[in-house]
Amino acid sequence: MPDLPEDLRRALSDVAHVRRLLVASDFDGTVAPIVSNPGDARPIPAAAEALAGLAAVESTSAALISGRALSALRELSGAPAEVHLVGSHGAEFDADFLDAIDETAKQQLAELEQTMTALAQRYPGATVETKPISVAFHVRNAAPEHAQQALDDALDAVRDWDIHLTEGKAVREFAVIDTDKGAALEQLREQLEADAVVFFGDDVTDEKGFARLGDSDIGVKVGSGETQARYRVDSPDDVATALTYLLHARHD
Repeated sequence: MPDLPEDLRRALSDVAHVRRLLVASDFDGTVAPIVSNPGDARPIPAAAEALAGLAAVESTSAALISGRALSALRELSGAPAEVHLVGSHGAEFDADFLDAIDETAKQQLAELEQTMTALAQRYPGATVETKPISVAFHVRNAAPEHAQQALDDALDAVRDWDIHLTEGKAVREFAVIDTDKGAALEQLREQLEADAVVFFGDDVTDEKGFARLGDSDIGVKVGSGETQARYRVDSPDDVATALTYLLHARHD
């Protein structure tokens, strides 16, 4: 396994001694490498094992907070019941979530899906992912010279709609209800009465999680790009190493 930056190693050693600890992570690009087909994404085994191990340690909680729909996150992550799963950028905490969406929002979601599907047909490789409260327009597999134009056209198509935009890597997501990972992280902190939080993320959507962290917390950005996180690693393999290191430190 790769070595961790020394400052991150020291920070993880320190946070391992708090009374109640929450360890949370994004899924794609963080514990699971980015793949061309979203349905093929799977967590690195060492990362999955470490998260499950942390969830089993006394006074320690583990969570995955993803833009994926909760049902997809549950299937792809293979996480045990002890690991808390939060889907749709913090909107889905339980299976009954759909019952809370009113008919107006459901109709708008259907119109979003229809609009984005029609647009995707103009750009080979572009795909549409429909979630319980949002529609994501992906261009990861579109021709590079057309990808940004496709994203811009997607935004233009709904510019006058009352929706909530989330920017990601090669994706624009349009939601009928306003949610974010920062609010979800804070809700988990309160529910679990955590004294400190460790949060790993790689995408723009994870920055709202980093923004909620305090002095006693640890935010770890995966990959390049501007970030509010205090620490950085290069890849999901590094995340697996960090989670494993934290698990051992927490046991000790």
